[in-house]
Amino acid sequence: MTGQGHGDDPIFHIALPNDWADAFTLAEYAVSTRGMSLDDVGFIHCSTAAQIEATANRFYGDLTELVLLTIDPRIVPADILWEPPAPGIDELFPHIYGPLPVSAVNLHRFWTRSEDAAWSTAAPY
Repeated sequence: MTGQGHGDDPIFHIALPNDWADAFTLAEYAVSTRGMSLDDVGFIHCSTAAQIEATANRFYGDLTELVLLTIDPRIVPADILWEPPAPGIDELFPHIYGPLPVSAVNLHRFWTRSEDAAWSTAAPY
């Protein structure tokens, strides 16, 4: 891991259910973010535990079903860099610069919410 490391703490990726299911065909996941591939962006967007809820509400607020991937950064073969999501933002997010092996995902949880509620990590499954 390069950049600002956070030790062995897991990192998280919010996936669409079909994108996660498709990853099992190739044994790796290569979606950067909603509607964009690793090839499009150059890395896979991830979050820390504290960032999951805000990320889900900011980018997936119109959906009611997601999959929350818990990733062990120690077994991700690609570089993980801690970077701001856009210029002028000080908060750092983990970005995986290569495909994510399905085997590096310790846990995947289906995450649902009612249409009138915000995404909440209090009950992500």
